[in-house]
Amino acid sequence: MCIPCFFTISTAESGVIERNGKFSRLVQPGLSFVMCPYEQLVGRLSFRVQQLDVRVETKTLDNVFLTAVVSVQYQILREKVYDAFYALTNPAQQITSHVYDVMRSQLPTLELDSVFESKEELALAVKSALSETMTGYGYQILQTLITDLDPDQRVKNAMNEINSSKRLKFAIAERAEGDKILQVKSAEAEAEAKYLSGVGVAKQRKAIVDGLRSSIVDFQDGVKGSSTKEVMDLLLLTQYFDMVRDVGAAKHCKTTFVPSSRTLGDDVRNSLLQAESAKFV
Repeated sequence: MCIPCFFTISTAESGVIERNGKFSRLVQPGLSFVMCPYEQLVGRLSFRVQQLDVRVETKTLDNVFLTAVVSVQYQILREKVYDAFYALTNPAQQITSHVYDVMRSQLPTLELDSVFESKEELALAVKSALSETMTGYGYQILQTLITDLDPDQRVKNAMNEINSSKRLKFAIAERAEGDKILQVKSAEAEAEAKYLSGVGVAKQRKAIVDGLRSSIVDFQDGVKGSSTKEVMDLLLLTQYFDMVRDVGAAKHCKTTFVPSSRTLGDDVRNSLLQAESAKFV
């Protein structure tokens, strides 16, 4: 006696029906039935994209152990549903084994820095190996991604130290170059200032000489019978008194000693006064 048993298949799925233990047909999405007990729904296969994350621990050419995470995105081929259901007992395990094989054969040929630079090449190698094998079993490998490369924590700390040292060395070099430029510019500015100061002093002295020359000529013209030496002595005396006045008018000047010694006693007295005054400076 056969009894119809109803069931439903979801969208993007396919049902596998066996009759007396032998493959009978595939069932498409929607409402369907089997004739119990001769027929059975033995499985459902999804055509959705699936992802399998595989963690692989291996070492590099420079003997650094790291853990790589490979994400494999795959899908069942609609025209090979029979192979996908009956050819493999555990497709995830099959994919994992192939990922292990490729990664553990490729990574030991690369140094740690090259591993990070060759992620695309490693992913393509894994995809190529998986596609060649899994297509025959009814699975399409859509993409393989190396989503993580995690060396030992001590190795990461060492890499960070190396990077930090390089940046510090670069910063020191840049700072030294900046100090060099600053010193050069400062020296150039100082040289220019001294040059301009010298030009100013030279012009000042030239003006003084011209003024003295004019004063001597005017004095000789105004005072008949005066000699050039007498005129020079008078001008020097005038400048001397001007200098004493300017020194005495300075803010930091408290006492001005004007030489007026006539005897040795005067020299001793002036020396004592000067020494006593220097104590309060």
